[in-house]
Amino acid sequence: MMKDDSNNQSQVELPVRDYYKALHQAALTISSSLELDQVLQSVVISITEAMQVKACALRLLDPDTGQLQLSAVNGLSNEYLSKGPVNVGSSPIDSEALKGSPIYIPDVRIDPRFHYKDAARHEGLVSVLCVPLEVHGSAIGVMRVYTNKPTDFVEDDIQFLSVLASLAALAIENARLYENIRSSYHGVMNAFWGTHVSL
Repeated sequence: MMKDDSNNQSQVELPVRDYYKALHQAALTISSSLELDQVLQSVVISITEAMQVKACALRLLDPDTGQLQLSAVNGLSNEYLSKGPVNVGSSPIDSEALKGSPIYIPDVRIDPRFHYKDAARHEGLVSVLCVPLEVHGSAIGVMRVYTNKPTDFVEDDIQFLSVLASLAALAIENARLYENIRSSYHGVMNAFWGTHVSL
């Protein structure tokens, strides 16, 4: 269970969070909709609420540009989101996460691995936990949670975020497969009928 450091550095345990309920809700959402944007937005909201953090963001890797593109977010201001691109090559946190490891940063305001320290300070961000989104063993993006006070993430928190990231990655893969099948269907029908056919 996540612990929070107060100003005097003593650790206070936060109220118990119902991770099982959040997992159940996320699984229901993912299995009941092919609207990817809606599913991913629902997942980041569920994570923010269940983990009692300030914010959650999901970014997908664009292999052509090497950038992580924002796909869903909850709890971050437009000003912070427009701070600049997230390039994997200049972000040790994300490049490490994309190798398959959860990354924990106790204080992003002073950690040299965090690229936009001033923007984080202005946004009121302190601790960050970042996990990979993986499909068939390959990372396709990252999921991050942010707190507004020094926080220790324990194994339950890491496992919860990792499972939700896996569910989100599965939703993304399913949506891509559906789109491929739909495109193939259109191609076959157009070739057969010599005209555009829509579903």
